[in-house]
Amino acid sequence: MTTTRALVLGGGGLAGIAWETGVLAGLAEKGIDVAPTADHVIGTSAGAAVAAQLASGLTLPELLARQTDPALQNAELAPAGVSVEEVLELWFKLAAESSDPLELRRRLGGMALDAATVPEAARCEVIAGRLPRHDWPEWPLTLVAVDARSGGTRLFDRHSGVGLVDAVAASCAVPGIWPPVTIGGVRYVDGGIRTSANADLAAGHDRILVLAPMADPSLEAEIAGLRRTARVAVITPDEASAAAFGANPLDPAVRAPAAHAGLAQGRREAAAVAEVWG
Repeated sequence: MTTTRALVLGGGGLAGIAWETGVLAGLAEKGIDVAPTADHVIGTSAGAAVAAQLASGLTLPELLARQTDPALQNAELAPAGVSVEEVLELWFKLAAESSDPLELRRRLGGMALDAATVPEAARCEVIAGRLPRHDWPEWPLTLVAVDARSGGTRLFDRHSGVGLVDAVAASCAVPGIWPPVTIGGVRYVDGGIRTSANADLAAGHDRILVLAPMADPSLEAEIAGLRRTARVAVITPDEASAAAFGANPLDPAVRAPAAHAGLAQGRREAAAVAEVWG
């Protein structure tokens, strides 16, 4: 019987991109090079960017340098007239008022459609700069976004007829912070409003590694469901990594500290991951 493996990369802003890259580099240093041996990579928000970067052909040390070396770091935009704290406060308010997950996604999508943000084209240009290549890889890669109006989940892959940059931008379109991304006349927002990692989408695989930069009440239930039929390893930020994230995971200044913390954590977690990944 063939054993299949899935790598799940969750959301977490610029800090999450840097941390996940560091963790994967740390694992690889210890002989656990996850991406090339994964049968399926699922990326959400920050994880969508990391997944696309892994498919670029650059090595993990090269990708890590793009997070830690100021000369190689991508230019990023500042959110227009809103703070992350303000947006999160509104998110929590809407979540408290909405017992139906679909309705909550619709309300968050509505907030995104009404928000004053940077122009969509400018945001997509930033996403393009994050990706060393702009064509879909041959290996199975799924990126998660949400329809801003219906609240429905949209999964993008190389068969979707959607460009990789647009798919990553849609998955990273944090409501209230960044503009929804228009694809085929539909406006899409961050896949993290479904759940921050969407780990449940890895169901059906035998061995699963989940990198989850953000705390999410849904994650525990998702992992419990996966463990009914699969071996699962989960890495969340340890104390040093959480401190490196700082108060604002969208601040470009957190990239190098988060990447270094992730690298150290990946080295420490390698033995536990090896028991699951094989």
